[in-house]
Amino acid sequence: MVGAPRVGVLALQGDFREHLAVLTELGAVAIPVRREQELDQVDGLVLPGGESTVIDKLARNFGLAEPLKAKLAGGLPAYGTCAGLILLADRVVDAGPGQQSFGGLDVSVRRNAFGGQVDSFETDVLVDGFEGPPVHAAFIRAPVVDSVGPAATPIAHLTDGRVVAVRQGALLGTSFHPEITGELRFHRAFLDTVAARL
Repeated sequence: MVGAPRVGVLALQGDFREHLAVLTELGAVAIPVRREQELDQVDGLVLPGGESTVIDKLARNFGLAEPLKAKLAGGLPAYGTCAGLILLADRVVDAGPGQQSFGGLDVSVRRNAFGGQVDSFETDVLVDGFEGPPVHAAFIRAPVVDSVGPAATPIAHLTDGRVVAVRQGALLGTSFHPEITGELRFHRAFLDTVAARL
C-alpha cells in the first residue's frame, strides 16, 4: 500500500461510510475527517451526501469550515456528491437561513430541486469522458446545477437538459450518489486527479 493516496471523507454527517468503503475498495487510504488535524493529513477530500445545512453548521462548530475553504482555494482535490455538491458550489440559490458553502465550483446550485424524499428516483445518465454503459444514478432529495459559470464544465445532463455533474480543475461534483449504486468510475476519476497532483 506504499504510495496509495490518502483521501479524506468529511465525516460530520451523511453517508460518509459508503464513500470510505468505495475508496478503500479502489486502493486508497481512506480517512474520516472531523478535525483540522485530519484534514491536514489528506491528499484529497470527498464531501458526502446528507444535510448540507447540518454539515455546514457542524463544520463551523468543529472549526473545520475556514481551514477547508483555504485548502480548496489552495488546490486540494475534492469530490462532492449531493449535499457535497451544494457545499462545493460558489452560489446556493435557495440556501437555508445563515447557510454557507465552502465554495470552489463556479456554479449555482438549487437544493432539493426534485422535491422531498418521496420524489427520489434512479435513472441512467451519460457522462462525458466515461467509457462503457451510462451511469446508473440515484437522486435522493437531490440538488441540481442551475447555472454553470465559465470556470466550470458540465459533464452530465438529464434528458430534460438539467446539469447533474460538473468538473472544474481538481474539483468534481454530482447531484447523485454513485457510492450507493455500485458505480466506481467517479471515485476512480477523482483518485486519478489526486494521484496526478501528488
